[in-house]
Amino acid sequence: MNSLTHLHREAVLHFGPYAFHQRQRLILEGDRPLRMGGRALDILQVLVERAGTVVSKDELIAQVWPTSVVEEINLRVHIAALRRALGDGQDGQRYIVNIPQCGYSFVAPVQHVPAGVPVSIQTVQKAQHNLPARLTPVTGRDSIVGSLVRQLPLRRLMTLVGPGGIGKTTVALRVAELLLQHYQDGVWRVDLGAIDDPAQVLDHLRRTLELDVGTPLDGWAQRHALLVLDNCEHLLERCRTLVESLLIAAPRLSILVTSREPLLAAGETLVRLPPLAVPPVCELQSVAQVMGYSAVQLFVSRARARQQGFVLREQDLIAVGDICRRLDGLPLAIELAAAQIDALALVGLQAQLDNCFQLLTQGRRTAVPRHQTLKAALDWSYERLSPLEQTVLQRLAVFKMAFTLDAAIGVMSCAVLLPGRVREAVEHLVLKSLLSLEQGSGVSRYRFLNTTRMYALEKLEHSGGGRDFERRYARYISRARGISGGQVALQLVE
Repeated sequence: MNSLTHLHREAVLHFGPYAFHQRQRLILEGDRPLRMGGRALDILQVLVERAGTVVSKDELIAQVWPTSVVEEINLRVHIAALRRALGDGQDGQRYIVNIPQCGYSFVAPVQHVPAGVPVSIQTVQKAQHNLPARLTPVTGRDSIVGSLVRQLPLRRLMTLVGPGGIGKTTVALRVAELLLQHYQDGVWRVDLGAIDDPAQVLDHLRRTLELDVGTPLDGWAQRHALLVLDNCEHLLERCRTLVESLLIAAPRLSILVTSREPLLAAGETLVRLPPLAVPPVCELQSVAQVMGYSAVQLFVSRARARQQGFVLREQDLIAVGDICRRLDGLPLAIELAAAQIDALALVGLQAQLDNCFQLLTQGRRTAVPRHQTLKAALDWSYERLSPLEQTVLQRLAVFKMAFTLDAAIGVMSCAVLLPGRVREAVEHLVLKSLLSLEQGSGVSRYRFLNTTRMYALEKLEHSGGGRDFERRYARYISRARGISGGQVALQLVE
């Protein structure tokens, strides 16, 4: 129901033992959050807001799946899941009834309570937070969000890792929303992207928690709370020390970290955030099929927000699939591309993706600077690399496909850049989410995101080394094809 989300819904809807917090898209049974899929929540929102009236099946489908062709069976499946989650029919309580040949109706009494009106002292305490209002739905992340919600209270320290623009903050804030009612002393986001000096971290934390500067954190020792430490990659050592000391001093505290590389702290559970799902070329047969992929869902949602009446058509499938693939399923890149739909249309957008750093420049003005353009997101990572890591990143850009460490060493090692230094730099680039590591058939291979490779290639060209390393790459391939029937070459390019 992306296109119909009301951005200023503040009321809490009460029915039976349940409270539906619309802004957080959270349903509580008492103090316990119900686990419910996004589509089921969309259906419930429509029905509850029109409680006592009949909503036709066609209208429900149009509101919940505005950009897809959906069979009625999909609606029935989600209605059944919704009924199970609410215990519909148990102890004689009914919530959703089917009106034959007409549609569905929510039949339980619904009480609208303005957000912020306390139901009890305990509820007010549980609602303490500084989370920003979410203006758009979270697309394609239900599985990883659910996993984090289940694990975080038990594991206490989890770090969400991935490249810039992959949506780490979006996922972390959604997890925090869903855990609002679990933590009695609140959920607090600490955005460390706003500071550069490690010495400022503790005072920044105190300000976020509304404590006086210099006040010890001892008062938090017994609090049952969640801290979201957001954007930690440039302050790793200080964050590692802070996190370890907090977890020891406050046994009821949980911490969710977002970073482009791990903290490597004691007790840290690492969760790598993958790109959104992109349709392969062989699955571009129908709109319904393509809309099953989260990268396309995000593109269509943002395109509709930009261009009223945008509809994905059969003749658009190849272009949209190509755009999402070339942008690696990276949410920031897809959002920036969709923002150009009015000016360029799909065909023009697809044609200009070779110049993606010039093209993808219209980010949200409210976004932090490093998320307003794709280049800014990559600059943030690149500028924090050592000179050795910058050099190796540039030179690796000559590899057009996955490559082995031996291939990397073969192409770029020399008297100045010894094999051991290449190996060290490649390992660091993996940790910093600028390369991905793939294991298969006993061979480790490394791969760029397309957008990262284009950025590194541009840096290599500007350094004046582009032609030299293209020639070294070509010589290496030529030699590899003459060894063992080309097995080395196959390892390089498959």
